[in-house]
Amino acid sequence: MTDAALSIQKLTRRSEFLACAKAPYCARGAVVVQALPREDDNALVRVGFTATKRIGGAVQRNRAKRRLREAARQILPLIASPGTDYVIIARTGVITRNWTRLLDDVKSALLRLAADRKAPHVDGPVPSSAGNPRPRS
Repeated sequence: MTDAALSIQKLTRRSEFLACAKAPYCARGAVVVQALPREDDNALVRVGFTATKRIGGAVQRNRAKRRLREAARQILPLIASPGTDYVIIARTGVITRNWTRLLDDVKSALLRLAADRKAPHVDGPVPSSAGNPRPRS
């Protein structure tokens, strides 16, 4: 897919971020990607970015989000599923991570979420621990 074929918008409301928080996610390296398929017929892809205070002060959080936005700008048009909301969360080390490794983190998380979404599940939707083999405690 190209930029012309895939329209991408930003998530802006807190309720949209909270809805994605309940969706399947995949953690890879310096990022966590949450993907929520919407129940509408709109092929629009929406994306939001989050960096908590664990990343650092405001300057570090802003830098982390800038890096994630650029990675998403490059990767999402190639891999994103139409009609899906994504939230990309910065993890510790996102600022110092090698650029190609950061792109690989985002790409592999998106591919894993897309594969889990397409795979048939007998028990219903994709479990929230998709891509994370360790159970939450």
